[in-house]
Amino acid sequence: MNDAKSIRLEDKAMNTIVTGDSSSLRKAARTAGWLYLSMAVFSAFSMLFVTPKVLVPGDAAATAANILASERLFRLGFASNLAGQVIFLFLAYALYKLFRSVSRDQARLMVMLVVASVPVTFVSMLGQLAPVVLLKGGSVLSAFDPAQRQALAMTFFDLHEQGILLAGVFWGLWLLPLGILAFKSGFIPRVFAILLWAGCFGYLLDSLAVFVFPEHRALVAPVVTASELASEIPFILWLLIRGVRDPRPAAAAGR
Repeated sequence: MNDAKSIRLEDKAMNTIVTGDSSSLRKAARTAGWLYLSMAVFSAFSMLFVTPKVLVPGDAAATAANILASERLFRLGFASNLAGQVIFLFLAYALYKLFRSVSRDQARLMVMLVVASVPVTFVSMLGQLAPVVLLKGGSVLSAFDPAQRQALAMTFFDLHEQGILLAGVFWGLWLLPLGILAFKSGFIPRVFAILLWAGCFGYLLDSLAVFVFPEHRALVAPVVTASELASEIPFILWLLIRGVRDPRPAAAAGR
């Protein structure tokens, strides 16, 4: 009788612990999900909306005219990109809190790769802001005629694009330990780990194509775009909607 009562009390305590852990994990997952979504929106606004609106590849004069005609939007894109990178740091911390119980070493590696990417992106963003400074002119730039300033602005814009691709190496690499953590966790479906690894491959392939085989970038672009979109967006949605799967109590699993 006493043994049966003790077993019921142990089961009740175990269920309380598991429920508490699951609730805590779900809260951490949704916090990470909102940060991930915010980062994606801010970054996408700059890279996928503002840049295509002003940049005319190979035409410095048209690009300069677009920047001056949409200066406020251009500056907003810069600020949006900046905000996305700041949020990236908070996202790394939120995911560290979510996965540190799985593997502290992999979680630390994930954070290190994120932290390494942010300064690279910040430096490249100087090239994003430089065209406005050059095109607005000033006493220091009076030695350059408008065509020269337009050419310099286009050069800095190109350097910004190259810097983003350099940062993309880290944007790919951080998905590798994140995928390992998701695979080992037990509370994130393993299919997301596979998708994250595919995203890692996509980012690295994109950078490799530009830096080593620029003439073949157009050939790999569809693969790169598909792998990047299919890797992170489903993971973000899972974190926001489901959070985590309920872990099985160890005691119950052994019975």
